[in-house]
Amino acid sequence: MEENMEEGQTQKGCFECCIKCLGGIPYASLIATILLYAGVALFCGCGHEALSGTVTILHNYFEVARSAGDTLDVFAMIDIFKYVIYGVAAAFFVYGILLMVEGFFTTGAIKDLYGDFKITTCGRCVSCWFIMLTYIFMLAWLGVTAFTSLPVFMYFNIWTICQNTTIVEGANLCLDLRQFGIVTIGEEKKICTGSENFFKMCESNELDLTFHLFIVALAGAGAAVIAMIHYLMVLSANWAYVKDACRMQKYEDIKSKEEQELHDIHSTRSKERLNAYT
Repeated sequence: MEENMEEGQTQKGCFECCIKCLGGIPYASLIATILLYAGVALFCGCGHEALSGTVTILHNYFEVARSAGDTLDVFAMIDIFKYVIYGVAAAFFVYGILLMVEGFFTTGAIKDLYGDFKITTCGRCVSCWFIMLTYIFMLAWLGVTAFTSLPVFMYFNIWTICQNTTIVEGANLCLDLRQFGIVTIGEEKKICTGSENFFKMCESNELDLTFHLFIVALAGAGAAVIAMIHYLMVLSANWAYVKDACRMQKYEDIKSKEEQELHDIHSTRSKERLNAYT
């Protein structure tokens, strides 16, 4: 009988501990972090592969060659974009962890461990700093989303021309890379509907795959923007929480101080009455 009671108390203690741990998880920050990681992963992974597919298309069908030396051509720009993607992936992986730590810092579980004063003094500054930084990152991701829409638009035009050649017979359409600023004005790199390279490009899987990869990368950038907005809401709520906690702490300090003063006054009067009686 006693063993059953002890087992029941142990299970109850474990259940209460699990409930306390689950209550300390910042679910809003967790959802925003998952969305951020998913968006960054889609943007970086699909964007990297789409850039590699673009290099293949330029080499095989437009016959664009890499310039010798340190000339900044389209291939050098693509390499720069790939390195930027590596940096973005690493930076926002760390930033997501920092925001999760900030979310845990302002939860009730940390409050029980460290008390109100440390949360309101340190957490308030941290929340304010992250709000400003997240707002800047949100604007940056808006720019990235707008920039990513450009290759989607270009590939959509190419895909539309390929579709029109199969519908309209005898159509004379050309793709000139100078229209997109990929090559200089002096270079004439274009393919027309009557050329062999044009039909090979339209029938290849590389064009469709690269086009769809850029679309997914654009969706990933949009998801990162939504995650940044979600983070702003969470951080604003956390900042308001620690601000109210700071006011409550000041109120409690003033209240306890007044109660102590009243207690001291009452004790002093009691002693004076006792002395007067004696």
